[in-house]
Amino acid sequence: MSGHPHATQPAGNEAPRATGWGRQFVKFSFYRLRDELRQADAATRAEAGACLDALLCGSAERMLTRTYSTVGTRRDTDLLVWQVADELDTITDWHASLLNSPVGPQLERSASYLSMTMRSLYENPLHDGASGRDRLRADESGARYLFVYPMVKTREWYRLPKSERQRMMDEHIAIGHAYHGIRINTTYSYGLDDQEFVVAFEGDHPGEFLALVRELRESEASAFTERDTPMYTCRRMPLDNLLRHVGLAGVAT
Repeated sequence: MSGHPHATQPAGNEAPRATGWGRQFVKFSFYRLRDELRQADAATRAEAGACLDALLCGSAERMLTRTYSTVGTRRDTDLLVWQVADELDTITDWHASLLNSPVGPQLERSASYLSMTMRSLYENPLHDGASGRDRLRADESGARYLFVYPMVKTREWYRLPKSERQRMMDEHIAIGHAYHGIRINTTYSYGLDDQEFVVAFEGDHPGEFLALVRELRESEASAFTERDTPMYTCRRMPLDNLLRHVGLAGVAT
């Protein structure tokens, strides 16, 4: 991701984060250009693009930020902004800046998901230390696509003994391990948003991800998924390309 992570330090009256707590705040924000902006002249759209460019550059200076186009993959959204910060205020203050900017009223937030990184309850027998990672990897994967969806498990899942859940997760992990071109980022939303997880897969080939999900549907753990939609296929784009792709580039007045 672009930008840099802030060192996690307790601020004010905030208690130090204990082992097992959520660590980083993660925000997935999907936006659609309002019809009035789509129908505006090139100069007006370019001015809106310049404003959005400045806001997103500011986001990248304060937190990990990546941008994606969803043009051509969904009818209800045009772009995704993926942000990661050590403090929730960093995210909420940026979104307040967006709402108060000239481009804010011209964008419709079609979907929004808040989550946190957290150490997994389950061991990963195929990767030493993978279950202990509670921060998103800041290294650039270079993947062309991001596949994002919120997920909710059934209440019956949590009633199972942990050993039984681990057994089913071992199968789940083994299936995912066979698809080496796909990298997973699992974040947690318990008590923070409507879903329990937000899952984001990075990869270069949508067909490979399709095959992975098809195989996961047959796993035993899949029977305990209550909801895993909507699903978003997002194309990674640097900011200048993104603005052209969604129709916000041109000659500003």
